[in-house]
Amino acid sequence: MIVFDRRARPRVLAASTVFLCWVAAAAETPPPPAEYGYRVVESFPHDPEAFTQGLLFRYGRLFESTGGYGTSTLREVDLETGRVVRERRLGEGLFGEGLALVGDRLVQLTWREGVGFVYDAGTLRTVGSFAYEGEGWGLASDGERVVMSDGTATLRFLDPATLEESGRIQVAGPEGPVAGLNELELVGGVLYANVWRTDRIAMIDPENGRLRGWLDLAGILPVVFRRETTAELNGIAHDPATGRLFVTGKRWPRLFEIELVAAGAE
Repeated sequence: MIVFDRRARPRVLAASTVFLCWVAAAAETPPPPAEYGYRVVESFPHDPEAFTQGLLFRYGRLFESTGGYGTSTLREVDLETGRVVRERRLGEGLFGEGLALVGDRLVQLTWREGVGFVYDAGTLRTVGSFAYEGEGWGLASDGERVVMSDGTATLRFLDPATLEESGRIQVAGPEGPVAGLNELELVGGVLYANVWRTDRIAMIDPENGRLRGWLDLAGILPVVFRRETTAELNGIAHDPATGRLFVTGKRWPRLFEIELVAAGAE
């Protein structure tokens, strides 16, 4: 006669449940952030007095926002020569920050003043302003969304039509929140962010804040170009028409076009 132990079945079910939970957890665990280095494609002159806070390249034109009380500007720059084609100076009490193109308007943040400015991209004429809470650091737009950083691990989303805040997400990787998010640029659906006082760019999924990769730009500015006033890497510009990617820094005498190189690749 075969005798069945009814007590054994719950153990089998419990083991099956644990296994299924493990499989589900493994499926939900995101892959570790990818690691990238760089290759310099070309180097261009850049104003060594420009305290770069925002950088933008669209339709063959390079725009830049510079910071500093009494020295902040919005400017259009000739890429090949570094010459300032035209500029608009901000008031003495304003510190220029992030810059984005939203439609046919340039939008510029200020640091601690809680006000942003809207300009006609063709003339740099001021056509409006808007208010926000807290500090303004980086700004980016792909035409459908506007993303803003404030120096923390939090990103804010602004309505493209009204520039009013519409939501927030926190950026995090395997080691926790990624703080110090500074200048921003949307590149093929991925948000690139300079990380304050580092040589790294965080590559972020703007849908959920997940850290997708790191771009390490250590050593990109040769020692021969560094001065006492040279500050950190800050400034990312992407040309959607050609895929070209540009980077520079605060008071750097050079601006670089780069290509990404996967870690370990020759």
